[in-house]
Amino acid sequence: MDKIKYRPIGMKAIRLLERRQYTFDVDVKATKTEVKRWIEGFFSVKVVGMNSHRPPKKKKRMGSVIGYPVRYKRMIVTLKVGDSIPLS
Repeated sequence: MDKIKYRPIGMKAIRLLERRQYTFDVDVKATKTEVKRWIEGFFSVKVVGMNSHRPPKKKKRMGSVIGYPVRYKRMIVTLKVGDSIPLS
């Protein structure tokens, strides 16, 4: 559970909900099997498929210092027909 950071709620994430696909931002070192086990155990649902990608880095400026925010991996999880995860 420590590796799952949060669930982004953007336009694409909301659009994917219609297809039973849920979006999670996870630690870069988390694997698909770890995330699948955690989601199936915590939410009591059946995961049918998973896709993952790393969004591109973006520069952040803090005064005169330019750096990058913490990296993460985005997982898109597809659930079995009839299963759902509450949004709250």
